[in-house]
Amino acid sequence: MEWILAAIVLLPLISAAVPIAATVRWKGVGWSFASLIVTATLGLSVVLAWMVAQDGQQNHVLGGIPTPFGIELFADEFSMVVILLVLLVCLGVLVYTRVGGPRGNAFYGGFLLLVGGMLGILLTGDLFNMYVFLEIMAISSYALVSASKYRWSTYAAFKYLLVGTVGAGFYLLGVALILASTGTLTMRLLPELLAEVGYTDPVVTAAFVLMAVGLAIKIALFPVHTWLADAHASAPDGISAVISALVPAVAMYAFARVLFTVFTMDFLAANPTVSNLLLVAALFSLFAGSFFALLQDHIKLVLAYSTVSQFGLIFVGIAIANETAVFGSILQIFGHGVVKASLFVLAGMFALRFGGIRTLEEYAGVAKRAPVMAGAFAVLGVAMIGLPPTVGFVGKWYIALGAFEEGMWLVSLLVLGSTLLSAGYILPFINRIYFHPFEGEDVDPAAITKGMLIAIIIGATLGLTLGFASAEIQGAVSGAVEGLVA
Repeated sequence: MEWILAAIVLLPLISAAVPIAATVRWKGVGWSFASLIVTATLGLSVVLAWMVAQDGQQNHVLGGIPTPFGIELFADEFSMVVILLVLLVCLGVLVYTRVGGPRGNAFYGGFLLLVGGMLGILLTGDLFNMYVFLEIMAISSYALVSASKYRWSTYAAFKYLLVGTVGAGFYLLGVALILASTGTLTMRLLPELLAEVGYTDPVVTAAFVLMAVGLAIKIALFPVHTWLADAHASAPDGISAVISALVPAVAMYAFARVLFTVFTMDFLAANPTVSNLLLVAALFSLFAGSFFALLQDHIKLVLAYSTVSQFGLIFVGIAIANETAVFGSILQIFGHGVVKASLFVLAGMFALRFGGIRTLEEYAGVAKRAPVMAGAFAVLGVAMIGLPPTVGFVGKWYIALGAFEEGMWLVSLLVLGSTLLSAGYILPFINRIYFHPFEGEDVDPAAITKGMLIAIIIGATLGLTLGFASAEIQGAVSGAVEGLVA
């Protein structure tokens, strides 16, 4: 059943053309078709997750053409964590967009293309095909950002396109250097070949730096995060949820694969300066994102800059590069994805019901009219801050503990201390929601469907309780974590 790996990637990619073609006769089938395809892909992914849990890593060569000429797909526990995150969040976003929009078959065709691009990155075993899928993900993201009703979304999408193209160019140059050095781009074969070339060889080091910079732009790490705020603020709320929760998560997965699977820990050992620079860059992103978020009063901008900070935190765990910290990063990727997507969907729900509210002042007293939504916002906000017992706290704790195990006690303190900054930009919203009088207008209570409420309640429940299952999750992904940092 190894064909399932190919089916998970190809099903949304090939299906993306169907809603557009259907427009000739059926103009309103896009949402239903996209929901069906994402649900079917999730079902296939659950089967693949079971196969990985039972038998370990799964591999498939497309068309039976062997490497290095064929395309190899593979999945392990790390892949499956992010794949399940992508599909669960996308289903939740589809629940919102059925009413919240945008509508139209073309939008849902682009949405399926985005899903297929993300899944391709998570399953590919080839560096060039990772580039191809990164561009599929990026190009569909540009189009979906511009689908907003606001005019300046076109400007934001164009800026996103320019910056994203630069990032893709850096990554591709690094791939070209690896191909010139080793003669292959198959991840499974590269560690041994790069070791033969030499980890301190200037070409190998330059390849890593170029790929790291390119992926840092895709992740939106400081200071190459400039596309993120405009794209988040102007995109449709459902797409803001995807490009904040999933696009950086998938790019972070790609970086971890390049670092640990291709270059390996031996590269970091041979180049301690590179290792130190990664850690410094991660800490800068962690704190810079929080400082920028503190300066905002628009909820989508606050959440956007929070993404810069949160992925700085995840990057800290990757840069520490021991089992404890890397597991913390994996847990944080999943937890942040669920929490941040739910918060963006909630922002859209508040806007639908209360006449487009977005700023801190406009959130005053909404708990009196929408107690379930307000309660979910409070729980999700606490999870994003990283207070116990939420998943945000547990992921952060493992990263700090991993730093402490390496003797980096100052990094541990900085990671834990970043909680105060997170509280500084989320607690004012919770305070405004609960402890100020309602002075707005309850425009359209009927716009909030039961499906939306169920989706955000599930998100809030996962954010609150997932940390309690951290030991079980650690056991489930331990094989992949050990393989990454071996």
